[in-house]
Amino acid sequence: MSYLIADSGSTKTDWCLLKKNKKPVHFHTQGINPFLQTPESIAAMLQEELPATLLKDIPDAIYYYGAGAASKPKQVLMQGILRKHFGVKKVEVQSDMMAAAHALCGDEKGIVCILGTGSSSCYYDGEKIKDRQPSLGYIAGDEGSGNHMGKRVLQYFTYGTFDTQLMMDFEMRFGGDIAEIVDRLYHQPYPNRYLASFVPLLKENRGHYMVENIIEDCLNDFFQTTILKYRQSWKKPLYFSGSVAFMFSDVIQSLCDQYELEAGKIVQSPMDGLIAYYKAKLK
Repeated sequence: MSYLIADSGSTKTDWCLLKKNKKPVHFHTQGINPFLQTPESIAAMLQEELPATLLKDIPDAIYYYGAGAASKPKQVLMQGILRKHFGVKKVEVQSDMMAAAHALCGDEKGIVCILGTGSSSCYYDGEKIKDRQPSLGYIAGDEGSGNHMGKRVLQYFTYGTFDTQLMMDFEMRFGGDIAEIVDRLYHQPYPNRYLASFVPLLKENRGHYMVENIIEDCLNDFFQTTILKYRQSWKKPLYFSGSVAFMFSDVIQSLCDQYELEAGKIVQSPMDGLIAYYKAKLK
């Protein structure tokens, strides 16, 4: 028996081919989001970026978790794309939120949060997602995410709020042509990824008061608009997954202490947890 597991965000997808008594095989492609991409573009990406050897070693089942795959229509769409590409009958598609829940909580209850390119959260009862705060996506929501922080970085640069040091750092990394920046935002694909690409400036300038203000303000926005809306927040641990959560875990822990909430595990990717989850199912 062999399983192909995928955990996809809007920026990248982690894949793992899992076989009993063999070392897991990992590989990566760019992210998949059926709300932001056409079926044709997703199929083309799979063809170009997945190893050709996968089509010779067809798995018995595919378990795909992805951003934008919470609704039944999008799950059916992704099932069709994956079945056609791999020729596999058993394909299960679930949301990236369920990936984090399976990986972080197992059969325990908790508040599960994803902070990557975008942001999302839920209350998980140990078996099912029972409650979710609505998401307005990267244009009007995604508080605490990479693209949310990226917007703040871009605003600080464009409006001249940054000091000389950070203005120069931004220009060296990303250029300072406002017309080009606007074009990337409004006329090029994946503006959410573009905004999130500014986050490394924050990571590499930790300790600067403007940087710390941006990080803490954006993460506090996530707590205020999302976490504190769950009545279970004061009774159950908070679990976090995603590059932004992992990068700024110290700020998350500080905010949990400030609001007197219990912080659970904070991981960059749920893949290790998913591997353990599905290893137990391999025959």
